[in-house]
Order: sequence, then structure tokens, then C-alpha cells
Amino acid sequence: MFGGAISAMEDPRLILEQNMRELNDQVPKMNENIATVKANVMLLQKEHRRYDAEQKSLTAKIKAAIQAGRDDIAQRYAVQLQGVKEAQVRTKEQLQFAEMAYDKSLQVKKAFMREREKKIGEAKEALRAHERAKWQAKIADTLEQFEIAGIDATHDEMISRVNEQAAKNEARMEMALDSIDTDALKIEEDAQEIQAAELVKQFKLEMGIAEPEEISTVPEPELRIPEAEQTGGDAAPSRRDRERTE
Repeated sequence: MFGGAISAMEDPRLILEQNMRELNDQVPKMNENIATVKANVMLLQKEHRRYDAEQKSLTAKIKAAIQAGRDDIAQRYAVQLQGVKEAQVRTKEQLQFAEMAYDKSLQVKKAFMREREKKIGEAKEALRAHERAKWQAKIADTLEQFEIAGIDATHDEMISRVNEQAAKNEARMEMALDSIDTDALKIEEDAQEIQAAELVKQFKLEMGIAEPEEISTVPEPELRIPEAEQTGGDAAPSRRDRERTE
């Protein structure tokens, strides 16, 4: 039972889905850290500009005091100016490191986003392959069940019986056709067609559509020309011609 629980906890599909969620969750955290670094850069830039403005103001005051002949006041302003210059140098160094850290954080984020897209793509492809494998396993189980149940053998046997029955029926049909006098049937069909044609011609004659000569079905006798007339020469008179002459 404990091994089954561990196996369920180590399901690759669940682990990949968890990994994708963690990768997506890291993006807002990284953006927050980068925003903090950017804010530090902006504060140092603002402080550097303030020191620059103070330096310009103290310089102007020192020059004004000297022109007024008040060296004591000029000295006090000079001491303040020295402190501002030292603070500005420290701020400038901090600003340089902050800007470098900001640029580095942007590079890290870019590399992370590229690696994140790669890993998420690999995870999605693995999950799709996992789903395909599940369907293939189901199909394999179904085919195995068919084979175990003996469906293949039953299927082949039924096909063989159906083909055998069809062959018997075809043989019976051929024998039945052979026992029928098809020539007599053809003659009867032709006779019916002739009778129908004669009946149509008779109707035409009664309706005055056709002349009797047009519907006559008796062929006129062919006139045979004597052989002498065909050749154009004198032929021997027949017996009937001789009797007429006498």
C-alpha cells in the first residue's frame, strides 16, 4: 500500500503539471524583484541629482561670500561643499552597482523566460504523448480482449458459412435457369411485339392516319425477269407461247 501511494505521488504527468505551474508562478516573483532593483536605481539617481544641485548651490554661495569679503561664511560653505562632494561620490558608486544589478536582472529574466518556454513546451509535448499512449493502451486492451474471447475465430467461421450459403444459392439459380426453355420465351416475346405492332397499325388505319398500303405487312412478291430479258437476247419460246401461236 505504501509503495502504491509513492507511485501515485510520483506520477510523471502530475509532476510535469506541477513543474509548469511553478515556472509560471516564478514570473511575477521575478518581476517583483526586478522592480525593487529598478526602484533602488531610481532613488540613487534622484539622490545623485540632489547632491549635484546642492553642490552647485554651495559653490554659488561660496563665491558670493568671497565677493562680499566674508571669508568665514565662505569657509563654512566650503566645509558643507566638501561633505556634499564626498556623499555624491559614494552615491555615484552605489548608482553604478545598482545599474549593473538591474541590467543583470534583466538578462537573468530573459534567460529564465527562454528556458521557461522551452521546458513548458517539452512538458506539454510529453503530456500529449502520455495521452496518446493511454489511448493506444486502451485500443491494445480492446484488441486483446477480442482475441481472448475468440471473436476472430467466430468471425472467420461465420464468413465461411455465409459464402458457402451464397454459393449454394447461386448454383440453384443457375440450375433453375438451365431448366427453362429460354428460346421459347424469346419467341413468345417476339410474337407479342409483332401483335402489338399490327394492332397499332390497325388503329392508324381506322383513324385515317395511314393508308392501307403503308400498314400492309404482307410483302409484295418479287418479280422475276426471264433470263433472256435480263441478258437482252432471244430466248427459246415457252410451251405456253407455242400453244398461243398455234
